[in-house]
Amino acid sequence: MNIDETTRVNLLYNFYHSLLTKKQSRYLDLYYVEDFSLSEIAEQLQVSRQAVLDNLHRSVNLLESFEKELGLIEKTTEIDDIAEKLNLLVENNYPDDKELLELVKRISKINEM
Repeated sequence: MNIDETTRVNLLYNFYHSLLTKKQSRYLDLYYVEDFSLSEIAEQLQVSRQAVLDNLHRSVNLLESFEKELGLIEKTTEIDDIAEKLNLLVENNYPDDKELLELVKRISKINEM
């Protein structure tokens, strides 16, 4: 599996896991978080390997549809980018303004997970 794909699914899962069923969350957690193989998941959940694969595909597609509608990853990335640029601007132009520096820190912490 592509590492970028795994990272993306983990991000999607972090944002949208509460919108999934317990079953969908279980499959995704075992595969993407716990790093179980398809066979290990099939054995643990007493289903076929194909059932695991089908469930994973459906669940990932559902996560992608949530992101398409809500765009939380895109928005979070944009906030991070703006906060980083704002932090550099404040540090370079207003290094003695403690209140402004604190506000920039607060903005940066909004996206921390």
